[in-house]
Amino acid sequence: MYKSQYFFNLVVKIRILDFNKRKDIVFLVLAGFFITNAIVAELIGGKLVQFFGLFTQSISIIMWPIIFLLTDLINEYYGKNGVKKLTYITVGLISFTYIILAISMSIPATSFSTVSDGAYTTVFGQSQWIIVGSVTAFLVSQLVDVQIFWMFKKLTGNKYIWLRATGSTVISQMIDTFIVQFIAFVVPGKWLFSEFW
Repeated sequence: MYKSQYFFNLVVKIRILDFNKRKDIVFLVLAGFFITNAIVAELIGGKLVQFFGLFTQSISIIMWPIIFLLTDLINEYYGKNGVKKLTYITVGLISFTYIILAISMSIPATSFSTVSDGAYTTVFGQSQWIIVGSVTAFLVSQLVDVQIFWMFKKLTGNKYIWLRATGSTVISQMIDTFIVQFIAFVVPGKWLFSEFW
């Protein structure tokens, strides 16, 4: 197939959102929350907190249940392809955030800047490790979430949406947390492996 024909076929397959249709507006709103939550989680993830005095986690863990819930809503009403496309778009935008952070850290602050280069790099340099871990974890866990969601849907039909939403979210959240924290904190030496495990 010629490149021009391939491009034409691709353009024809792209569906334009119709802002007069409620379904398209809802998808756009869900996608906006989905992408915003994912990027904010990347930026705040360097802060470690203790939950219930039992375990240490990145503060960004509070964002991911929202993202996985949105995944389930989009999955239920827009299907696997809707989630997969949104996942790939989100990964692209998170990667863009990584590039912007790298560029911004390479430009020196003025002498009168309220944020020093050191402080800026401490916060956003850690965010870069989080982004690498998170993009990896996000791709793996989102695709696992979609598969588990549809596996439960095949087993239950249109009943028990709570089971497929909760089941897929719990499993994908555990996978995501493990991968992102290993890459974000163990690989750069912020945590020892014994602290992680």
